[in-house]
Amino acid sequence: MLKKTLLAATALMALAGAAHAENLKEFRIGIIGGENEADRLKSFQCMVEKLPSVLGVEKVSLFPAADYDGVVQGLLGGTLDYAELGASGYAKIYLANANAVEPILTTVQTDGSHGYYSIMVARKDKGYKSLADLKGKKLGFADPDSTSGYLVPLVTLPEKIGAPVKEYFAETGFGGGHENLVLEVVKGTFDAGTTWGSGVGEFKDGYTSGNLRKMVEKGILNMDDLVELWRSPLIPNGPIVVRTSLDADMKTKFKDFMVKLPETDPACFSAIQGGDFKSYTEVGVDFYKPIIDARKATIGG
Repeated sequence: MLKKTLLAATALMALAGAAHAENLKEFRIGIIGGENEADRLKSFQCMVEKLPSVLGVEKVSLFPAADYDGVVQGLLGGTLDYAELGASGYAKIYLANANAVEPILTTVQTDGSHGYYSIMVARKDKGYKSLADLKGKKLGFADPDSTSGYLVPLVTLPEKIGAPVKEYFAETGFGGGHENLVLEVVKGTFDAGTTWGSGVGEFKDGYTSGNLRKMVEKGILNMDDLVELWRSPLIPNGPIVVRTSLDADMKTKFKDFMVKLPETDPACFSAIQGGDFKSYTEVGVDFYKPIIDARKATIGG
């Protein structure tokens, strides 16, 4: 009897979810942490202006989370409809509920690649030349759910340094997002820190896209103050995800809008992506399987 009751309740919840999707009046965008809230809201303002007419909704709302996990939990709870994630953030969602969201698109770098790098930086005036100089020093990570700022360094650095990260460095910690991490490195809180960049273009410019580039463009970072000490293997560009239960027609309209955005509004495209990219390309779960497996083995869900 209990089993039948549970099945009935589940069916009613599914019907309620479908009805909600069909009558959606508000489209909710989650924005992961990493830079200050005012800049994130400004970057996504163009979506607030454009999407209502495209999707046929009354309003588009932005929800800037304090950290990565805020958006992850919003997507798992069904209170967000779309977000741009790092691969590790998506892996966390997938491991908790593989059916919560669908990865539909990712960015293509200006050189045609579909990836980016974890980049370890330190203050130039400290005189560090290589990873060997950092033994026994303090290393900062961006966010526990960041791919480039935590997962990938945790997995790939040991091969380079010959020891687990927490044994090689005297201390590790989190900077509270990519932007703040780099500021803490400049301040001297950390001897070095891991952030993200395209690896395309010039270091002095902060590369063509990524956290360093955004900070340079905002005038809060001078790349002459930093030196790059390590770069990871290529990381899959993070996915654009939509809530799986979202109405199919709305998914199609949204995806079509995004695919065309680099041509219809290059400024908006650049703003939400944080730098220069070529276009979007379609992706699915398989593209992120290596990161899902790495997260499961290293961090867990």
